[in-house]
Amino acid sequence: MITSILRGFLFALALGSTADAADLPLFDAHLHYSGNAWQDFPPTKVIGLLDEAGVRRALLSSTLIEGTLRLYQHAPERFVPELRVYRKTTSLASWPAERAMWFKDPELMPFLKAELKRGIYRGIGEFHVDGHEVDTPVMRELVDLAVAHDLPLHAHSDADAIAKLFSFNPQVRILWAHASMSAPPGVVGEFMARYPKLWADLSYRELYSGTKIDPEWKTILLRFPERFLYGSDTWMPFRWPQVPALAREARDWLAQLPHAVAEKIAWRNAIDLFGE
Repeated sequence: MITSILRGFLFALALGSTADAADLPLFDAHLHYSGNAWQDFPPTKVIGLLDEAGVRRALLSSTLIEGTLRLYQHAPERFVPELRVYRKTTSLASWPAERAMWFKDPELMPFLKAELKRGIYRGIGEFHVDGHEVDTPVMRELVDLAVAHDLPLHAHSDADAIAKLFSFNPQVRILWAHASMSAPPGVVGEFMARYPKLWADLSYRELYSGTKIDPEWKTILLRFPERFLYGSDTWMPFRWPQVPALAREARDWLAQLPHAVAEKIAWRNAIDLFGE
């Protein structure tokens, strides 16, 4: 407890956190630096966009994995690497084929185990799998691998897949990408109540109702303030220039929450889940 409080204090002190939501530092829990972004957004330009957005740390995965390594090596204090599962993808054009079968790939586990020897990864994902796909020997072994290494899984999945992943090993920790993307907030809240090791990033979720935070979302965020994380999702190059505007929009709805809750969603929860 003391260690967690100290980490949070040092993070806020270093980043200049204030009582004003407009100045909240952000830990972005959903960034990608995939191959099609490298030419137009070299590392220095990426850092400039994050600086403009007030994003001080970021959870990063990429297709190709080389993108994650490039940014991490450029600024290891800035990026928290995740290990993505798409080992065969050599270009984004080939990604859909791998998306359709990676969870059956018998060569995936040796690849992941070898990559984990780098000692830099804080999570596994973001990966895409739904309930009708998830029950394979590879996925069961992946869940056990995550538990053995104490690494959260970052799952872009429907609710059925999330339930099945927890059934494989209840000790697994899962970060639900996009807070399910499509399930209504009530369903997200039900899953948060059912699974205490479930977190969710809020990228691509519409939390506004007019100019006010959606009341149903507000209820869920206040009920589980330690379990939601800010995210933007730079899944394609066009999203990188939007990062500052997405951060400003997030601070608008964060300002409508109690400040302690806003801080947790903005950065504290990510620090607690992934460490400094």
